Amino acid sequence: MDDIVYAGKHTRTWTVSRHLHKQWELIFCTGGSGELVFDDRTLAYRADDVAVIPPMTPHANISEEGFTNIHVSLMDAALPHTEPSIVHADPNGFLLDAFTAAFYYYSEAAAGRALLPLYGQLIVAFLTSYRPVHRHSESVQRIEDDILQHYPDCDYDLNACLEAMPFQTGYLKRLFKKETGLTPLQYLTDKRLENAARALASICGKGSISETAHLCGFDDPLYFSRLFKKKYGVSPRNYAPDAAAPEPLGPEGTKIMV
Repeated sequence: MDDIVYAGKHTRTWTVSRHLHKQWELIFCTGGSGELVFDDRTLAYRADDVAVIPPMTPHANISEEGFTNIHVSLMDAALPHTEPSIVHADPNGFLLDAFTAAFYYYSEAAAGRALLPLYGQLIVAFLTSYRPVHRHSESVQRIEDDILQHYPDCDYDLNACLEAMPFQTGYLKRLFKKETGLTPLQYLTDKRLENAARALASICGKGSISETAHLCGFDDPLYFSRLFKKKYGVSPRNYAPDAAAPEPLGPEGTKIMV
């Protein structure tokens, strides 16, 4: 149980064609961001997120900026997830260490493959403990999940999400603010701005403000710039975080399967 049967790595990649696996697939995003496209949903991910994909689940991986990752396949994983999901990794980097070690022992240290079941169990234990806990009412959780899945999309219609629910829009907005401290629109805007800050830190001044705005869900660069300056105190062009963590170095990754 929890046996790692494959471990691979993607260097900077933009597209992985639709495919499926007989085993569980776990993908640790080590850089960039993108979307996993399933038959019934699209899940956005970014650096330090882990995608958990149950067996026999068709999916594709697409990214406008490119992504890097470490991915492992597990046989008979004892995971509580019943559908594809995104798990936010621990802030201490322990989960990344486990994925990195699993890749190393699978790819370069044949003598150490006996350790792979231990790393499989460790990764499963981490993902089980970090499984998102629904802290809100069902309606608020549904709105939050919809925002988290679609906030990078400029065409995302928040009102359509609210209107599709069996309650008055005004009531849902008040309930959402009561439980999260923000209105749904404020929550959506905040997520987009946080994503923009990460993007600006990763490109280090490369690319236009318009491109960054569009990638993060804003179709009006001027409006985006005003909101960004209000939140962070500087314009997007002058934004410079104290330190951007370098991407981890490691062995050359495997080629993508198409």
